[in-house]
Amino acid sequence: MPEQGQERKSKISASRKVMLKSLMVAKAKEELEQEALDKEEEKQRYLTEKASPLQMQGMSFAELQELCQELHGKIDVVDEERYDIEAKVLLNKREIKDLNIKVLDLRGKFKRPTLRRVRVSADAILRSLLGSKHKVSMDLRANLKSVKKEDTEKKRPVEDSDWRKNVEAMSGMEGRKKMFDAAKGPTQ
Repeated sequence: MPEQGQERKSKISASRKVMLKSLMVAKAKEELEQEALDKEEEKQRYLTEKASPLQMQGMSFAELQELCQELHGKIDVVDEERYDIEAKVLLNKREIKDLNIKVLDLRGKFKRPTLRRVRVSADAILRSLLGSKHKVSMDLRANLKSVKKEDTEKKRPVEDSDWRKNVEAMSGMEGRKKMFDAAKGPTQ
């Protein structure tokens, strides 16, 4: 059995893939053209139903004026409807945008900005948490253990002594001290 980590080789050759893609693109182009023609036919059919052609021949001047006033009234009604529909669309778009933001917040997949290191004192943190009404100051260093510098200076001797005097203290084994003493003897 082939491992899942390995990619499978396709059974279709590259030229066949290109041919299939070109056929798919051609079919999609035909469908788009057909859809545009269908929309145009639907538009023409709707206009013939709603707005029949005007018969102005043989009308007097008063009848033409009345017809114009009637058409202006219809135009005003259509403009009001268009304005109302646009307002509803804008409201819906705004609601969709807000809901998308809420969904992203709930998922937690929103872009987090890169954070910068900010130095804030403990008093400032407490003020931000408790509000500006509370005047709380907290000295965090007061609870730390204090170390006296004088004690550490007393423990270390400041003397500049000869290193040969401390050989016994420094040597851990007796044999080394004897070797050192033996090497020291003949030179003097």
